[in-house]
Amino acid sequence: MIAIAASFAAGHLAAQSLDYATYKAKVEPIFLKKREGHARCVVCHASAGNAFHLQPLAPGATNWTEEESRKNFEAVSKLVFSANLMSSPLLKHPLAGTAGGDDFHSGGRQFQSQSDPDWKAIADWARGTK
Repeated sequence: MIAIAASFAAGHLAAQSLDYATYKAKVEPIFLKKREGHARCVVCHASAGNAFHLQPLAPGATNWTEEESRKNFEAVSKLVFSANLMSSPLLKHPLAGTAGGDDFHSGGRQFQSQSDPDWKAIADWARGTK
């Protein structure tokens, strides 16, 4: 029982360390970025009924409003498991299996390796780097 409580507390504290300003400046733009051979994350995840639900962009908009970004931050933060970062869906699902990813991302392997600068930016933010 104590181990479960300690694990929950550790995860909760790490989740609190996720920085919104860093997310908005370095992570959120990745969800709008066109990657060769793939749709932009927002294209599928704005209409997704899963945990990684992004706010839809307003017609003609190229970015989210402050309110929409905060909602995205809340949704995305729930996909970071601080006790074991590589079990985080945000890091694992879009990553190629050969690089430590899994088979649960129907949008393909957005990142072929953990050396991809965008994957690294997400991982750094998940670690609490500002």
